[in-house]
Amino acid sequence: MLALRARLASGKLNRDNLHFTRRAITMTEQHTPSTLDTQGLMCPEPVMMLHNAVRDISVGELLQVLATDPSTQRDIPRFCAFLGHELVEQGEAGGVYRYLIRKVE
Repeated sequence: MLALRARLASGKLNRDNLHFTRRAITMTEQHTPSTLDTQGLMCPEPVMMLHNAVRDISVGELLQVLATDPSTQRDIPRFCAFLGHELVEQGEAGGVYRYLIRKVE
C-alpha cells in the first residue's frame, strides 16, 4: 500500500489508471465462463443440454459451449434469439464450434 501511495505521489500512476486497473481485474474474475462440452453429440442433444445449463447459471453470467455438430451453427443462435440470451461470440477452429452466451433474464 505504501508503494502505491509513493507511485501516486510521484505522478507515475494516477488515480484514474488505478481505478481502471482494479475494475478490469474485477470484471475478468466475475466473467470467467462455465463450459458446456457437447463435442460428439448430435442434434438435438447440444441444444437440450444448453437449455438445462442456462437454467443453472445466474443472469449476466457467461457460458461457453463447445460442439462438433455443424447444425449448432444454426440452432444455437436461434436458441439465443428465441429466449433472449446474448450470443457474445461464435467461431469454429479445427472442426470444433465455440459459442459464448450471456444469460439475460
